[in-house]
Amino acid sequence: MRILTGAKAGLLVAAAVLGMGISGAAGAVDGVSIAYGHASVANAARIGVEWNWNKHWFEGRNWHLGGYWELSAGYWQGRGADTNYDISDVGFTPVFRIERNSGRGVYLEAGVGAHLLSRTRINSERAFSTAFQFGDHIGVGYRFGPHGRYDIGYRFQHLSNADIKKPNPGINFQEIRFEYHFH
Repeated sequence: MRILTGAKAGLLVAAAVLGMGISGAAGAVDGVSIAYGHASVANAARIGVEWNWNKHWFEGRNWHLGGYWELSAGYWQGRGADTNYDISDVGFTPVFRIERNSGRGVYLEAGVGAHLLSRTRINSERAFSTAFQFGDHIGVGYRFGPHGRYDIGYRFQHLSNADIKKPNPGINFQEIRFEYHFH
């Protein structure tokens, strides 16, 4: 398994830390995240910023449906073939989340958004027909710590162009994600 190394991985971590400091001071962003994912033909790292909707639908005694906007930037390292390429992507996704009213504990989430890829080929054997891809995910996680500021979760993410153009091989990532909530 090829893992993100060197300057590229360091830049992602530095950008996430910088984002935590800047966005916390600005007050406009509600959270920042960093994720690492694995697919059959690539490994990926992603940083993101989130804005809560501050809405509760179907609120019960202990649970509610809420959500947030997620803007993310990702870096993929192709692997598994003779020639591998790197891809950068930018994504914007509305995410619905079923969570406890306390803001702590287990949650479930799902989102469907749009991604733009820097190139359409990940390796010599796998190419995407379009740079525009839809990205959907389902996830489960756990919020903890003072005021539920920390969040660790798992996501299954699928990207494809929804048959806008064929072939449409798509890609599936399994991701581990950490988020820090400012509020």
